[in-house]
Amino acid sequence: MHLTLRRCACRVAAGALSAALVSAGSAGAFAATSPSPKPTRTHTAMPTKAAASITARASHSSIRAGQSVTLTGRTAHLAAGTKLTVQHLNNGKWTTLRETTAVKKGDTFTVSTKLAVKGKQELRVVHGDTHSKSVTVNVT
Repeated sequence: MHLTLRRCACRVAAGALSAALVSAGSAGAFAATSPSPKPTRTHTAMPTKAAASITARASHSSIRAGQSVTLTGRTAHLAAGTKLTVQHLNNGKWTTLRETTAVKKGDTFTVSTKLAVKGKQELRVVHGDTHSKSVTVNVT
């Protein structure tokens, strides 16, 4: 019995010592006055989103007034279903026409517009700030 009592006393002492060490270690961690070093980045930066682009070409370089011209082209980094509009250059300003289309699966589009004003007409296809280079159509 004396041996069992001694074992219990040792276990109680070991438990008390363990508790004291744990609490002393955490108290020291909270009492630290020096700031911890800033973590360093170990990962690479996220890739930036690629810029969208639009290319367009006209079905005819010359048409008669009142006839239609079809603009076809491709897009890059625009989702299928994205709305595209047609603009023409009028007195130095780009004016939006009524004709719209959507990007098809495969990043292509097709849109037709009638041109009634005679002379050289500059057209382009637009989505937000992204636009194609202008296409010239001579209307006679």
